[in-house]
Amino acid sequence: MTALDAWTPDGLRRLDPEELPGTAARMRELLVRSVSANGGHLGSNLGVVELTIALHRVFRSPDDVILWDTGHQAYVHKMVTGRAGAFGSLRALDGLSGYPSRAESPHDWVENSHAGTSLSYAAGLATAFAARPAGRRRRVVSVTGDGSLTTGMALEALNDIGDRGLDVTIVLNDNARSYAPTTGALARHLREFEAGVAPGVFEALGIRYLGPVDGHDASALEKVLADARAERGPLLVHVRTRKGHGYRPAAEDRTEHMHGVGPFDAATGRQYALPPGRVPAGSVLGPALVELADADPDLVVITPAMGGPSGLDVFQERHPGRFHDVGIAEQHAAGLAAGLAMAGRRPVLSIHSSFLNRAQDQLLFDIGLHRLPVVVVIDRAGITGGDGASHHGLGDLALLRQIPGMAIATPSTAAELRGLLKAAVRHPGPVAIRHGKAIDDSGPPGDGGDGDADMTAWPVEPAPGGVLVIGAGDLLACATEVAARLRAAGVPAGPANARWIEPLDERLPALAAEHRLVAVIEDHWSRGGLGSAVRERLADEDVATPVRVFAVPHDYLPHGSVPELRAACGLTPERITADLLARWTAQSAGAPRPRG
Repeated sequence: MTALDAWTPDGLRRLDPEELPGTAARMRELLVRSVSANGGHLGSNLGVVELTIALHRVFRSPDDVILWDTGHQAYVHKMVTGRAGAFGSLRALDGLSGYPSRAESPHDWVENSHAGTSLSYAAGLATAFAARPAGRRRRVVSVTGDGSLTTGMALEALNDIGDRGLDVTIVLNDNARSYAPTTGALARHLREFEAGVAPGVFEALGIRYLGPVDGHDASALEKVLADARAERGPLLVHVRTRKGHGYRPAAEDRTEHMHGVGPFDAATGRQYALPPGRVPAGSVLGPALVELADADPDLVVITPAMGGPSGLDVFQERHPGRFHDVGIAEQHAAGLAAGLAMAGRRPVLSIHSSFLNRAQDQLLFDIGLHRLPVVVVIDRAGITGGDGASHHGLGDLALLRQIPGMAIATPSTAAELRGLLKAAVRHPGPVAIRHGKAIDDSGPPGDGGDGDADMTAWPVEPAPGGVLVIGAGDLLACATEVAARLRAAGVPAGPANARWIEPLDERLPALAAEHRLVAVIEDHWSRGGLGSAVRERLADEDVATPVRVFAVPHDYLPHGSVPELRAACGLTPERITADLLARWTAQSAGAPRPRG
């Protein structure tokens, strides 16, 4: 039997115990080799190799349901359910997803990738199974990280599971970290378990506690999981794992244990640099906030466990008393920001785009309704690449634009990000600043448009009688190139930098009326974004100039590289220019230019 042949649930169960360490080592080698090529989540998966093997040797997936929360720790689960041979395609276009995928395997139940969701899925499945006629008992297992337990949804589900005595096994993968060390009282409580203190919080909820057990001791894991499988009712198996276990560069990375990485050198763990002229947005955001905080003692920063990925470590080091990591708790983070603002502080809430919707109620009613001066800095906006559907930041503008009084900015360069931050912290109401994971740092280091004279003014190169090409954020460069290509083809065209989306530049109706065609290019869904805002404004002002919007189709976008996915959406200068030239030609052959 070859190694890959053995990497199925049945194959794993046929292995002798002495074969398991070698199998685990080969799985770690495949993890490092694949993630070094395509990027992904490494540290957490290195930590769950023995746990995954034990789960599939004890439980009978897919008849027994194994749910992975948050899903980024399911790489080894994919390997042992028949997908090891395809693992080189991980996160690549048309390859394996970096999260559980129902389209890939019956062993993947949910396509989850946001923390804290699996316990609610588990409650629903267990409730449904219990209502079926008596037969073979199906187990529901939720593998949940200690960081996920800081989410309100997870705590709501625990309360329900314990109250109703549901037949759910919760495997608590406790590596003491989200990205950074797990924060909060519950995390401290988990540390006390090791000291022999009674695990009161789970027992109080009606959930039996087993453990803690060493997550890298295969025999101990199998024994405790077998005991759990034989019992009925809700119980929690507390498993202690070490993030990055078995790969020295990950184990020695004290910041994140190589949690989420881009392509890297497998021999050294060194990540490859970004293309010239591009820098991580966090490398701009963190120092900019430090500078602002040095000048304003009321400025505070809040993160829901994303301080490192958002570049906020430098702020935490400089102003530790004004940095609040609340764990994976986006709703609380936004509510906390509201309370701080009510007390006269100037809160900056840093949050990833795909997690922003979790705090929508708080943004709408706790911050927006009170017109509070909270700055929401939204990281990972737009098409993000290999993490796939649940991590693309494609709906944030639609959420934010519905909040009355919310100003929304989208910088295209590092200088603009710094300038827009300066404007935002002076604004008397809520402001959102949307940017991608990386940002252009090749431009001049000028003020970036901090808006002293007019906060909402756009830099515009008008081309009266021609095409006004509006771009924003990462796609401003595309808009500028499209305008240049149109001019080279003999069509008057000029770019506009929509660095403020709410409110729009007050000159927009007049500008649009001077042009024969308006094009909007954006890294957002086709509904609810900048294009929708432009169309609505022009319609309100009775401006008849046609508007062509180039955006991401309103559907869930798969995983792949950013250039590949933009090309698949038609968001390339070549495709957009060809479309606009065809429209210009058709318009020129038809009715005269519309006037506003």
